Amino acid sequence: MYYVINEPGTGVQPTATSNVTVAYKGYFINGTVFDQSSASGISFGLNQVIKGWTEGIAYFKTGGSGILLIPAHLGYGNYDYSGIPGGSVLIFDVKLISIN
Repeated sequence: MYYVINEPGTGVQPTATSNVTVAYKGYFINGTVFDQSSASGISFGLNQVIKGWTEGIAYFKTGGSGILLIPAHLGYGNYDYSGIPGGSVLIFDVKLISIN
């Protein structure tokens, strides 16, 4: 996995079991958007999402933002999932709004 921290944020970083609120846009390497949250984000446990998010979001502090480049084995693997073809590299623009 690769990540770019555009804004490091402040405060503590989440752990792999934290519940967080994140605003995001997910797209393929060709730029096609496959999912996007509202600006207010969505809340979830980092142990309930793809491995790339569990690992990647932990690099940011509250208020931080950046890009996660997630290879298929840390995303949905070789299986088609909700319009995402198996083997896809996933790119996410993310902002860690809060650790809940």
